[in-house]
Amino acid sequence: MSGFEKILSLPMSRDGVVVEEIATGVAQIRLNRPERMNALGVDMTNALRDIVQDVLAGDARVLVVRGTGRAFCAGADLKERRDMAELARIAHNRAINDAINALDAAPMPTIAALNGLALGGGCEMALGCDIRIAMTGVQIGLTEARIGAFPGAGGSQRLPRVVGVPRALEMILSGEPVTAERAAEIGLVNMVFAPESFDEKLVAFAALLASRSPTASALAKKAIREGIETTLAKGLEIERQALMHVLGSTDYAEGLAAFAEKRPPRFAPRSKKA
Repeated sequence: MSGFEKILSLPMSRDGVVVEEIATGVAQIRLNRPERMNALGVDMTNALRDIVQDVLAGDARVLVVRGTGRAFCAGADLKERRDMAELARIAHNRAINDAINALDAAPMPTIAALNGLALGGGCEMALGCDIRIAMTGVQIGLTEARIGAFPGAGGSQRLPRVVGVPRALEMILSGEPVTAERAAEIGLVNMVFAPESFDEKLVAFAALLASRSPTASALAKKAIREGIETTLAKGLEIERQALMHVLGSTDYAEGLAAFAEKRPPRFAPRSKKA
């Protein structure tokens, strides 16, 4: 059984969350509750948290998260929240945090495919991914201010790191979403594709990332994430240590051989320790 077959041997659907293969080495977690705009109810959130961990334990080289229907994710299910006791609300929010934090800590590249609106916790989930690809016209935002709250699943911390403090304050304090086009202008999303080409371009980009060395990708992510939180001098040392690992790796040897032989490289499967 190959590493990716391990992913596909998992239950294919649990409480509104589907796992599927969209390209070789690319696992997609699809939020599948379109009648509620993929809002994160308690059962769906728990399933998402567990499925993210299951996929990360497999051998996927790239992980994509997207929604079914006209929404990526409308955030927490506020209809459920209304009837919850305080402790239940806290537990629900912690489960959402756990799922997003797992995405954020993933060693492989992660892509949020914003096929529809991404509001509140949906936007926070997208911020937990490395790369955000949006469909033309999609609305994206942290809308918690509209109901007397503020982002509590990482949004108050991740959004400023992506778009800067002034724009993050504007978005969070107003609670107003922005279009995909505006999101691209401020660096909130990486790419915007028209609906008719969205799936094709998404899969092509995910497959491109999956063709790269899993070891080098994991180490690059680690160097970037750790380096940006410290001084330049310390960041350069983090980079140096990571590069020492790369230069002695079998993937680098294969890359050099493939370059010399004018052929595509055949990199090793993802290491769980990378």
